[in-house]
Amino acid sequence: MQRSVAARLAFKTVADTKVALAVSVARNPGYSSFLESLSVTAGGEDVPLTELSDHHGGRFHYMEFAEPTEVLVDYAANVSGFALPEEPRLMELIRYVRPSRYAESDRLLPTAYAEFGGLQGEELVNAVRNWVFSELRYISGSSRGTDGAVETLLHRRGVCRDFAHLAISLLRGKNVPARLAAVYAPGLSPMDFHAVAEAHVNGAWHVIDPTGLAPRESMLRITAGRDSSDTAFLSTVGGSLSLTQLQVSAVVDGELPDEDPTKLVTLH
Repeated sequence: MQRSVAARLAFKTVADTKVALAVSVARNPGYSSFLESLSVTAGGEDVPLTELSDHHGGRFHYMEFAEPTEVLVDYAANVSGFALPEEPRLMELIRYVRPSRYAESDRLLPTAYAEFGGLQGEELVNAVRNWVFSELRYISGSSRGTDGAVETLLHRRGVCRDFAHLAISLLRGKNVPARLAAVYAPGLSPMDFHAVAEAHVNGAWHVIDPTGLAPRESMLRITAGRDSSDTAFLSTVGGSLSLTQLQVSAVVDGELPDEDPTKLVTLH
């Protein structure tokens, strides 16, 4: 499968702003072809970038702006084939079964056992996906950036990150390691960066998308972590900025794969 993805961002910074950008496809081994370009300019001049490696092949690009400025980011990638499955590590399995900022599995443990008490493994993963899909409504702009899984469950609505956080929390509540992945998702409408959950079952990581908005087999990983606090596509680590433009595209060469929500799929 060949996938072509792109992102264009524009933002304004105040003085002394430091930025971490995460829009590049995760650079994991196994792809038959991987071509990409990244341009960051301010006032028509190239911005110096520092590439930083993160978990699961993710890459952040760090930049600093001493003066207020307007910044334009253009990223594009053409990727053929599939990445190799990731080898699970014990420390990661421990990390991803713990509660985190937006996935409060400790607070939702009673809910997890009440709804899925006797289920395990693949059956549990499918049940959680279906339950979140049926209990929440997808409404653009309906949640705040500070909302976690508990708020999402109370309000019964959200966007992709909220669906993923709730699924992750319920899985962790049942002692299944689960994490959030930011992805490019061909077939997504309206097109944007997308967030999905990954669960460790049957000895491997498998992706679940409780929104059901895009086929999982065509998705490309950008980053992955405990929750969206680890995977934001644009964040400041000093100063502040305001986003003025965001355009994302993701397509496959040929037909999109059929989506079977009950099938175990590896994100690659």
